[in-house]
Amino acid sequence: MKIENTKAQMRKGVLEFCILSILKDGEAYTSDILDSLKEVKMLVVEGTIYPLLTRLKNAGLLSYRWEESTGGPPRKYYELTETGRLFLKELNATWDDLQQAVNKVISEKPRK
Repeated sequence: MKIENTKAQMRKGVLEFCILSILKDGEAYTSDILDSLKEVKMLVVEGTIYPLLTRLKNAGLLSYRWEESTGGPPRKYYELTETGRLFLKELNATWDDLQQAVNKVISEKPRK
C-alpha cells in the first residue's frame, strides 16, 4: 500500500468542504480558490477543481457570475447560495464531530 494514495484520498475527502469554506466570506475566482488552497499546502490542480466546482453548482450549492477581464477571457466568479451556506453549516458540525472522534481514537492507549 502506498502512502501517497492514502494521503491523496484524505485530501479529496475534504476538498469540497474546503472550497465551500473558502467561499463563505464572499465570491472568488477559480485561481483565488486554488491560491487559498495552496497557501495551506493543499495542492490541487485545475483539472480537479473545475469539475468539482461544476458539480457543486449543479447541486445548487454555488452560483456564479461572469466578469469581463482586461487581460484575457471573461472570468467566472463563484459564490455560495443560501443552500450552500446551510450545507456548509452542516458540514462544519459534522467536521467537528469527526475531528473529535478521530482525535480520541488516535490519542487513546492501545487495548490489550
